[in-house]
Amino acid sequence: MQMSCNPKRLQIGLLALLASTLWAGDGGSLLGTITDPSGKAIPGANVTATETATAVRQTIATDARGFYAFQSLPVGRYDVEVDASGFKPLRRTGVAIDINAKVIVDASMAIGERTETVTVFEAAAHVETADTQLGEVITGKQMTAVPLISRSYTDLLALQAGVAPITSLTSDTTQDVGVSAFSPSGDLNPGTVSINGQREFANSFVLNGSDVEEDVNMGAAIVPNLDSIAEFRILTSNFDAEYGEFSGGQISVVTKSGTNAIHCDAFEFLRNTDLDARNYFSPTRGAFDQNQFGGTLGGPIRRNKIFFFGDYQGTRLTQGIDTGEIPVPSLQDRAGNLSDAASAFTTIGQNGSAVPTTVSGAYWASQLSQKLGYGVTAGEPYYFPGCTSSAQCVLPNATIPKRAWSAPAANLLQYIPAPNNPDGTFSTSAYNQALRDNKGAYRVDGSTRWGLLSAYYFLDGWPQNNPYPAAQGGANVPGFNALNLGRAQLLALGDTKTFGSTAVNEFHFSFMRDSMNLGQPIGGVGVSLASQGFVVGQNTPGIVPLSPKTEGVESVDFNNFSIGTNSNELKQSNNTFQSSDNFSKVAGTHTITFGGQFHYDQVNVNPIAQLNGNFIFYGSETGIDFADFLLGIPSQYNQSQLQPFYGRNK
Repeated sequence: MQMSCNPKRLQIGLLALLASTLWAGDGGSLLGTITDPSGKAIPGANVTATETATAVRQTIATDARGFYAFQSLPVGRYDVEVDASGFKPLRRTGVAIDINAKVIVDASMAIGERTETVTVFEAAAHVETADTQLGEVITGKQMTAVPLISRSYTDLLALQAGVAPITSLTSDTTQDVGVSAFSPSGDLNPGTVSINGQREFANSFVLNGSDVEEDVNMGAAIVPNLDSIAEFRILTSNFDAEYGEFSGGQISVVTKSGTNAIHCDAFEFLRNTDLDARNYFSPTRGAFDQNQFGGTLGGPIRRNKIFFFGDYQGTRLTQGIDTGEIPVPSLQDRAGNLSDAASAFTTIGQNGSAVPTTVSGAYWASQLSQKLGYGVTAGEPYYFPGCTSSAQCVLPNATIPKRAWSAPAANLLQYIPAPNNPDGTFSTSAYNQALRDNKGAYRVDGSTRWGLLSAYYFLDGWPQNNPYPAAQGGANVPGFNALNLGRAQLLALGDTKTFGSTAVNEFHFSFMRDSMNLGQPIGGVGVSLASQGFVVGQNTPGIVPLSPKTEGVESVDFNNFSIGTNSNELKQSNNTFQSSDNFSKVAGTHTITFGGQFHYDQVNVNPIAQLNGNFIFYGSETGIDFADFLLGIPSQYNQSQLQPFYGRNK
């Protein structure tokens, strides 16, 4: 549901206090040649471009060749008026200026009285003839007309040819030790897609002229409210010289500004469980309740001069995550009787025959002898079909007696779910992922004697409770949820100043900060390692928990599932300072542009990996991972402590 309003009067309190902080943003250029009916140039003609929504006017005069050029106009629709002595005034309406566009509007003046005006209505279609850059513009109206589940412009990048439709880099799918992908607003597509075959992290993301990339995987750190976006454009090839650093796409987003009229809208988009079907492979229907609500408000602070625009969007998402069908130990296995998996006690030899797995060495043989209460020798088979006596194999009848179970295995068994499907697997969608995201922005624009000025501030904060933090080394079974926390901010300031009718200077400064904490353990925390049966301490060989505050159920990985608190956590904060200045000069019918850009990028990473240890059971001893677990014979034990990383780029 979406509503709009256009009141005639609205009191704007305190907004005027921000008028002194105005600066300017992205836009395009408008140029052309003014001629008489015979095709000769008309020098000294006055050309005026008026933005229709704000009535902000800019006027320049044609040169000796009849040429004019507005080097930097804010995105919007314009009325272009031409006035020359001895000719009828000409007015062309509805000229669209898009991001990074160069629009040519030539005019042939008719001889006549100035009391008559020739009006030409601009065609909706526009062919780019002044620029070799290739890229498509998606307008705000097009974006809001499409039903988007996430209300994110990054889901529309694939509308353009050459853009891959999906990304493989999100916080739910990717985390190496100390490095993670970043999903803006908690669960949105970061836009790390392949464009024209380039790598997923080879794209540039610019919002109102500001660099808004997350500086590790190079996705978008900031995704504005969809209703606040005026348009965005993807440049896919033949970039101008001012674009550097990235070989993929140059993705530029411009947000809406206020106008002379008060405009506002309110919206709520709803999805809920009653509208969903059950996952075919799940015994239950998972919850899905999503509310996205908010609105925008824009208008004048001072008519024809200073304007404001604000927006807010809240997202509340509760989603039952389906585990899929996970092979887990059967009820028989959980009692130590592994006869239903007895074939796994064998391996396939070189001649294709089944070869029983055997005790790997004298040490394990001694340990097993003590646990089982009868003699075990190195090289003795664990089990083979028909073995019913300890004189024949280590585990007669493929059974591990409870007296031989390791103490941690006996205590940790309670955290392994029992099968709940007829095929012996476990699945559920009863555990929810919860997201609470709030984001908003405020923009002020003004036409002053110092130039076209604009200021933009964006803030987005979110916590997400993830029931299965597998990407952070966590469990894929219930009970071990973790928190993802994020916060992103952007302040952008700019000034576009015209000098005479042939020169313009664009200055821009921005500061962006995005921070996140992925995988803060919640579920399973508070259970001591000692209570789980582990030997703990520094004076005896045992586990020393390096992070006592997150000590909990030990992380244990099997071939098909994992339990315990997540072993990895990543805290990262990025700061990006950017300053740029471009100067353009019209020389005849040519435009010369030069300028520079400076970045100072800070990446502060605090990776936390396996501070309290992690056990892995592959079945490398007996052939069955669960049998190794009951006997206490892990394939690997990992424990580590990583150092913070502070990257600095200039």
